[in-house]
Amino acid sequence: QVHVVESGGGLVQAGGSLRLSCVASGRTFYTYAMGWFRQTAGKEREFAAAIRWTDGGTSYGDSVKGRFTISSDIAKNTVYLQMNSLKPEDTAVYYCAARTRAHGLGTRDYDYDHWGQGTQVTVSA
Repeated sequence: QVHVVESGGGLVQAGGSLRLSCVASGRTFYTYAMGWFRQTAGKEREFAAAIRWTDGGTSYGDSVKGRFTISSDIAKNTVYLQMNSLKPEDTAVYYCAARTRAHGLGTRDYDYDHWGQGTQVTVSA
């Protein structure tokens, strides 16, 4: 079992930046990738970014590409999501998730099997 906890959400003005953190604990040895997703009320969960634990390979959703950067600190079992040039449409609950059942990066929520509780990000116009 892998336990995932996000932090770092908050309120920021459009054009500003935030950095989210995600700490994984438990059987992290079996973690192949970590991902960030976001969700607003009434909408499906949207892929934001993912990072492969072994070599740091990354993938980004089209809506965040060029503005968000995912990184990891393996020694701390921590993943970060640096969000720059934030827009009101980035407002959502951001979830961190661990992929333990298969190798490689995943961009769909069903690729991940351990989820955090989420952290709210609100971007004001």
